[in-house]
Amino acid sequence: MPTTLLNVAAKSAAGSDSTAARALGHAPAAPTNVGDTERLLSGLAGGALCTLGFTGRGPGLLSALVGGSLLYRAFTGSCACYRMLGINTAGGEGPATAVPAGAGVKVEESVTIDRPAGELYREWRRFDRLPRFMSHLREVRDLGNGKSHWAARGPAGLSVEWDAQIVTEREGEVIAWKSLDGSDVDTAGSVHFRPAPGGRGTVVTVSLKYLPPAGKLGAAAARLFGESPEQQVRDDLRRFKEMIEGGGKK
Repeated sequence: MPTTLLNVAAKSAAGSDSTAARALGHAPAAPTNVGDTERLLSGLAGGALCTLGFTGRGPGLLSALVGGSLLYRAFTGSCACYRMLGINTAGGEGPATAVPAGAGVKVEESVTIDRPAGELYREWRRFDRLPRFMSHLREVRDLGNGKSHWAARGPAGLSVEWDAQIVTEREGEVIAWKSLDGSDVDTAGSVHFRPAPGGRGTVVTVSLKYLPPAGKLGAAAARLFGESPEQQVRDDLRRFKEMIEGGGKK
C-alpha cells in the first residue's frame, strides 16, 4: 500500500479533528522500518485507543498515550525498538522480526574495547568462535547464505536450539539477526560497533529481544536461579573485551 494512503488511513483512524490527527500532521521525518501491513494494523489499533482515551470510555491517559504511539508508528513507518535491534520490515521480503511487539524480554548492554571497529566486527562475525566468550552457548555453526545454527544451555539444564538468519549487515558497523520458524526460542537482536569518544576504541552494544520457551514466566524463573539474561550479556561482553585486549588468547 502506498505510504500516502497509509498516512491518510492513520489520520482517518485518529479522527480528522482530533488532537492526535493534528499531531500526526506535524510528525518529524524518521527512517522507515515498519512494513505496510504492520503500519495499517497500528493505525487501526491506535485510532481505536485514542477514541477510547479522548472520549472517556476507557483508561483515558493510558489509552491516549498507547494509541498515540501506535498512530505515530503507522503514520511515520518508524519504530524505535526496530532501529535499536537493526530490524527493518519495510522491505519487499516480508517481516524480519521473530518476537511480537510487547512480548518477550529485552536486553541491551555495552562495553568499550580498545580496538578498531573493523577488527571487532570481523571477530564477532566468526560465529563458530562465539562460544569462546559466550558461556551459555554450546555450539554455533555457520550454514552459509547468512544462516547459522545455535545450541545453548538454558536454566536448570534446559537445552535450546535455533536457526538464525542475518537480516541486516554492514561491515564494521552492525550485524542484526532473527530466529527462523521452528526454533526452540524466538529471538531477534543486533550488535553495533561505534567509535568511542576521544578515539578510545570502539563501543560494542548488544541488543537482544527474545521469547523464552516458557515465556516471561520462564525468564523470571531464570532470574531466581541467578541466570539473569542481563547479567549473562554483561559477562559475555566483559569476556569478549578481555579476550580481545589480551591478544585473542583464551
